[in-house]
Amino acid sequence: MEWIQSAMNQVSQWMQPYYSEIALTILATILVVYGDVLNKHIKRMISPYHFVIRTAVFVLICAFGYGLLVVFVTPYVKQLILWVPYLYRGITVVSVFLLLGYLAEHRRYI
Repeated sequence: MEWIQSAMNQVSQWMQPYYSEIALTILATILVVYGDVLNKHIKRMISPYHFVIRTAVFVLICAFGYGLLVVFVTPYVKQLILWVPYLYRGITVVSVFLLLGYLAEHRRYI
């Protein structure tokens, strides 16, 4: 049983310098998997407007909206990772990526 805790501790130790990058990757993956849902809602909201306005709004949302979302939400995702007890951080991160892979498969992205 102790070797399992040692392995979990080692995985957490390997990931420790990369929590910011891991948080960014998790958030970017969520946006890739569910970005089309957001785009459909935005498209539905702006469909009655003129082509030029629809195009400008879409470019602003995609270029700046998603970018700002990633920049400002990534620190909160990192804090969520740091909130998990150290022993379980590695397995939690691996589990989150497996869950995201499952969700991507479920939405037929893989």
